[in-house]
Amino acid sequence: MSQLFLSPGVPDPACRLRVVAPQTPPGRVAMWLGALLDTLPTPALTIDRTTAHRNAERMRERCRALGVRLRPHVKTHKTLEGGLLATGGTRRGIAVSTLAEARFFADGGFDDILLAYPVPTARLEECAGLARRLDAFHVLLDRPEALASLRQRPLGHGKRWLVWLKLDCGNGRAGVRPTDPAALELAQAIANDAPEEVTLVGVYAHCGNTYGCSGADTIQAIARTTTNAVLSFVAALRQAGVPCPQASIGSTPSCSHPIPEMSQLTELHPGNYIFYDLQQTQLGSCQPQDVAIRVLTRVIGHYAHRGQLLVDCGWAALSLHGAGAGQGPQGCAAIDGHPELRLVGLTQEHGLLEHAGGQMDFGRFPVGSVLALIPYHACATAAMHPVYYVHEEGKVVALWHPVRGW
Repeated sequence: MSQLFLSPGVPDPACRLRVVAPQTPPGRVAMWLGALLDTLPTPALTIDRTTAHRNAERMRERCRALGVRLRPHVKTHKTLEGGLLATGGTRRGIAVSTLAEARFFADGGFDDILLAYPVPTARLEECAGLARRLDAFHVLLDRPEALASLRQRPLGHGKRWLVWLKLDCGNGRAGVRPTDPAALELAQAIANDAPEEVTLVGVYAHCGNTYGCSGADTIQAIARTTTNAVLSFVAALRQAGVPCPQASIGSTPSCSHPIPEMSQLTELHPGNYIFYDLQQTQLGSCQPQDVAIRVLTRVIGHYAHRGQLLVDCGWAALSLHGAGAGQGPQGCAAIDGHPELRLVGLTQEHGLLEHAGGQMDFGRFPVGSVLALIPYHACATAAMHPVYYVHEEGKVVALWHPVRGW
């Protein structure tokens, strides 16, 4: 009796907020510090502190072993606390996806921030403000017109735009292909055309195509291809007389199974690894015990004639990631500790669960009981929540408030 409810609607573009404040004032949830997990208002996003700390330390150790710098991407959690954890408390060297994140982390004392997104020339004044304010605010570009925009907006006061060239080494999103002659020409222009205004810091590539893999071997094959492409491009730059101090690649799958060749890079920039998720376990990036994130949901109804449980978590608290490729709602989450249950329906604020064998034991799941969902994609799910309940030994020990907006 599986039902598929995938009707999130289309948000009005005019409603896209450009804010940095948390949506829920911290004081309104402070009462939950010290609370038991099963008493939290649901749906609730929870983070296992021990697991998240272990994930962060493992990634730092991988980078130490390779002799490269870790520049953690903060777009998964978007919190100061997660940034502190990922940087080992230094508050230095992070990647962000939005200007809202950049301002938020700058306000929180972070520096050496890379906007890992093609520089938004329509918002160049905001970028310039961050560049003047911070010791190091880096931008990406992949087209000559963006470079021209930077040159038309010099920073002054002895400051220069810190620019990374974005390379597309097979991911197929942003970036110039390293084998395209135009890539070398653009890098030369960044480095040479206006050295008093613009500096070429390095090249940056995202191994997003690792998300189409299954298993460490295929992940490492893409990581090797990407690494070699980046290193070959850097060598070509140097041969052309263009210094390129930094070379950075990243994705959680590739950085969870690093290859020796990565030691020739200068930094890695994974992000999802702090939480991991169901997708990462399916890819082979991690083991189930490495997933720190859950969404708690309560049973709010029994429907014996359908053999279904109704829960209070819909797509507004989970996202619809994972529903593709014929998976439907079942692909969006797994039910922790209950492999016999499957998610079969999602509307905005409701979810439907069925027994995989067809015989639901309603007595095991009374109305009011709490279940934990393991989300398919931590980044998308975390974006749905104004607060994360960080727990240890079954109690809430911290509240993390993410930045929102763009």
